[in-house]
Amino acid sequence: MQVIDKSTDGLTREFNVVIPATSIEARVVSRLNEVGQQVRMPGFRPGKVPMKLLKSRYGESVRGEILESTINESTQAALTEKALKPAMQPKVELVSFEDGKGLEFSVKIEVLPEIEAADLAGIALTRPVAAVTDEEMEKAQNDFLKSRRTAEKIDTARGAKKGDAVVADFVGTMDGVEFQGGKAEGATIELGAGNFIPGFEDQLIGAKAGDTVTVKVTFPEEYGAKELAGKPAEFKVDVKELREYKTPELNDELAKQVGDETAEGLKTRRRAFIQGSHDTAARMRMKRQLLDILAENNSFPVPQGMVDIEFDAIWRQMEQVMKSGQLDPEDAGKSEDELKKEYRGIAERRVRLGLLLSDIGQKNNVQISQDDLTRALTQEAMRYPGQEQAVFEYYQKNAQALESLRAPIFEEKVVDFIFTQAKVTDETVSVEELMRDPDEEAPAAESETKPKKKAKAKKASDKDAD
Repeated sequence: MQVIDKSTDGLTREFNVVIPATSIEARVVSRLNEVGQQVRMPGFRPGKVPMKLLKSRYGESVRGEILESTINESTQAALTEKALKPAMQPKVELVSFEDGKGLEFSVKIEVLPEIEAADLAGIALTRPVAAVTDEEMEKAQNDFLKSRRTAEKIDTARGAKKGDAVVADFVGTMDGVEFQGGKAEGATIELGAGNFIPGFEDQLIGAKAGDTVTVKVTFPEEYGAKELAGKPAEFKVDVKELREYKTPELNDELAKQVGDETAEGLKTRRRAFIQGSHDTAARMRMKRQLLDILAENNSFPVPQGMVDIEFDAIWRQMEQVMKSGQLDPEDAGKSEDELKKEYRGIAERRVRLGLLLSDIGQKNNVQISQDDLTRALTQEAMRYPGQEQAVFEYYQKNAQALESLRAPIFEEKVVDFIFTQAKVTDETVSVEELMRDPDEEAPAAESETKPKKKAKAKKASDKDAD
């Protein structure tokens, strides 16, 4: 095998591979001999079919098979010989391949960049720390008690008041014509909950069981169904019965119903859950800081093929956002070329950060355990109640799908490793500060390497740690 260099341009390498005719012919003959041991032809015992006849009958298909296997094996051998680490599958083109002559093909490939070891100890991060507040505990308790409440029928002849539930049938019309989705039977309407169109619930206050109430409302301008948005409508509401909500007391008996021994034990578990949410938010804020620092301090070239794939995924989402009319106001006045340039910058940042985190993980022997993978697979299966076994089997049989679970696990483990090496300073903040969108805090004259939040277009990925 001869490898002939053609060009080097950044991370792109091009070379030709030449395989002599004698090598190709030897492989063809060897494969035909294997075929001859298996085929049965009239007048010949197995294994005794003349080579000339085998070539005539099977030569063309065998040469195609040998061509494919030789290109694959020789390409891998050439990459190993030249110590190249491909970023993506190489592009291979046949230059020449004729009977009795050698094989020549070209290889064009983008390689992974050389990345300098990051100075992890020099990274300084601030970890926001927020304690659970009394207001959060009170809200959590109220929400829990609300979820356990019961609605009891009101037997007295009083009118409905705020906080009651009205059980009713209703039909909605526009200009006297019923519209789709405006009809229901036995609907439970909690007065004051704000679950219906603004003004709907208020007009049922004072109604009694057996009453028929005409409710007049105007659909909000931002209503999901565009054919209804901003238009007036009228509902005929037949009140069937009234119900009054009864909220239980938080006591040991109620706590035991949800797996706790005492009410205090339930409160302790709720507090731990809320604190866990705070800690998760704090980690995300720290990860965002880390990725910004890594992006700013590392500017190595990245394979454009990888950037193309990342950009295409982002832009497909962006096109859906534009079609749905949900484009961010800051993007509304930009041309498509301007948006593509901006989002390509985000794609390049993501690829660079992905390569950098991968390099840090490999150089520091960050490993994914079987327990890590099993835990991720279990969480994925739980997203499909009743189909858990099918999900497990799908991932067990699909290596590519399983790899899609490995990648985010590896990234998070690398990030956690960097946290152990960096200088981390705790900063006490309020819950409001902790939960505030970090993009809202960013100064207007922000570096272009820092991704702006394109909430509806941006791919859901922790690489940009929203």
